[in-house]
Amino acid sequence: MIEIRHLHALIALAETGNLSKAGRRLHLSQPALSHQVKSIESHLGVPLFERKSNPLRLSPAGERLLGTAHEIVKQMRQCERDVARIAEGKAGQLRIAVECHSCFDWLMPAMDEFRVAWPEVEMDLVSGFQPDPTGLLVEDQADLVIVSKAPPRKDIVYHPLFRYEVLALLAHHHPLTRKRFLTAQDFAKETLITYPIPDDRIDLMREVLGPLGVNPVRRTAMLTVAILQLVASQRGIAAMPGWAVQPYLERRYVARRPVRKSGLFSNLNAATTRALSGTAYMREFIATMKKVSFDSLKGITPVDH
Repeated sequence: MIEIRHLHALIALAETGNLSKAGRRLHLSQPALSHQVKSIESHLGVPLFERKSNPLRLSPAGERLLGTAHEIVKQMRQCERDVARIAEGKAGQLRIAVECHSCFDWLMPAMDEFRVAWPEVEMDLVSGFQPDPTGLLVEDQADLVIVSKAPPRKDIVYHPLFRYEVLALLAHHHPLTRKRFLTAQDFAKETLITYPIPDDRIDLMREVLGPLGVNPVRRTAMLTVAILQLVASQRGIAAMPGWAVQPYLERRYVARRPVRKSGLFSNLNAATTRALSGTAYMREFIATMKKVSFDSLKGITPVDH
């Protein structure tokens, strides 16, 4: 029989046009997604897609089922929200603390999408660099914070959003561009440009330079674009999430290199209190953030559990 997961698979394939992107959205491997499609086709006895089309094109039967899939998924989501509102009440607040300005590129669309479905939830942003982001949760100054570092803390729950690579960023004529990747020692004699946050929240310092005792000269800037401008002007080098600087890399504003031969990878997390983590609107907002980020960002992958 056709299940809800099959309808989600059909919608994702129709919207993305290929198995790879659809699987990425649904956090499924290509073989698993292909198996779901074959299962539906076997049940219906007709093909849903035109074979060997790139991008994938729906067959007439697929188009008919897609229309029904959209209606059913929409009705199921509305039903779940209605039940949740009945169980939890209609009011709530969602104060979101975020430091990385690049997060706004996908966070704002996620907030807009969520607001349509949950108009009763009052949303607000707590911006600025905080010495202890998760402390805002404990002090009831925020309901959700976006962080890469996830140290164990009583009554704090971390919800992984996605995994990303931290890239070294250099001016195009910097001597280090001759290297295939950068090591900790390559940073030793350089000026490192970062956000004005503690070292334990900078992936490069926490995972690579700190353990080896490498402490380069520092310079800080509040905005991503300001850091990149300093790098392009040969005032120093930086190490930032690839997804955050992808538009600048595509325009060849700066050069990039992996950190270490194996690369430097980290996770972006949404932190909440344990009490709020179980609420329906928080679960849905986290799911919406994941969906929007995977739809809009390049170079990110699901977090393995």
